[in-house]
Amino acid sequence: MAEDPQRNFRSVYYEKVGFRGVEEKKSLEILLKDDRLDIEKLCTFSQRFPLPSMYRILVWKVLLGILPPHHESHGFVMRCRKEQYKDVHHALQVIRFIKDSTPQVEVFLRIYQLESGKLPRNPSLSSEAEDEVFLAIAKAMEEMVEDHIDCYWLISSFVNQLNNKYKDSIPQLPKLLEQYLSLEDSGLLTHLKLCSAMDHLPYNLWFRKCFAGCLPESSLQRVWDKVISGSCKILVFVAVEILLTFKMKLMALNSAGKIQQFLENIPQDNTDAISETMLPADPPSM
Repeated sequence: MAEDPQRNFRSVYYEKVGFRGVEEKKSLEILLKDDRLDIEKLCTFSQRFPLPSMYRILVWKVLLGILPPHHESHGFVMRCRKEQYKDVHHALQVIRFIKDSTPQVEVFLRIYQLESGKLPRNPSLSSEAEDEVFLAIAKAMEEMVEDHIDCYWLISSFVNQLNNKYKDSIPQLPKLLEQYLSLEDSGLLTHLKLCSAMDHLPYNLWFRKCFAGCLPESSLQRVWDKVISGSCKILVFVAVEILLTFKMKLMALNSAGKIQQFLENIPQDNTDAISETMLPADPPSM
C-alpha cells in the first residue's frame, strides 16, 4: 500500500513544532483497542516512545502483570486486587503494625512485607536496605498515581520486577557505566578514577532505586517506561548522560566524597533537559 504523503507531511510538521507524540499517541490507541492486548507490541512501543500520560498507568499495569491482556477481565481483576488490599490492610491494623496516622508509603511497605512473608516481628525494628529501596520507589510512585490501591500494586509489582527479572542484571550496571563512559568521554572517566570516585558513585540511588528521588516526575516517568517494558540497561544511559551534563562541575571536584554528594543532589532544573537526550529511541534490553 502506498504511503499517504499528506500524513507523512503532518508527521514531520508535528515533530518540528514540538508535537512529536501525536502520531505515536494514535498508534498506541490502536493497540489499546484490541480485545486482547499484545504485550510484545506494547513493550516495543514503550521502548521507542514516551507513553502519553493518559494511558501510562494502564500500560504499566498490563506490562507488570497487574492486569491481564484481556480487556473484559480488567474490572473483575481490579475488584479482586482491591479486596485483597483491604483485607491485608485490615489485618495489619488488627496486629497494630499500622494505624490511621501511619504514612501511606509505610502502609504500602507493611502490606508488601506481609504479602511476601517478610513482615518483621516488631514494627519498631530498623529498616533493611531493601526496605529503603521500596520506600524510595513508593514515594516517587505516590506522586504519579492518585488511587492508592493502584499505587500499591504498581509499586509492589515494579519492585518484584527489579528483584526478580533484573536480579542478575542490576549488579552489572556499574561496570557497563564505566564501559560506556570510556567511549563517550575518557577524560572524565580518568578524572573520576584519579579521585577514586568510580566506586563511590550513587549506584544505589541510580540503579537499585531507579533514580527515584533523583529525577523529577516527568523525567522519571520516561525512564520507568523503559524499565517496566523490559530494559534496565536504560539506567546506564541515564547515568552517563548525567555525568556528561555535569562534567564541568565534576572536573572541578577533587574528592570521591564531594563528587558523590553532588551527584546525590543534582540540580533539578537541569534534569528536564537531560531527559530529552538521555533516552535512546530503542535502548538495548537487558
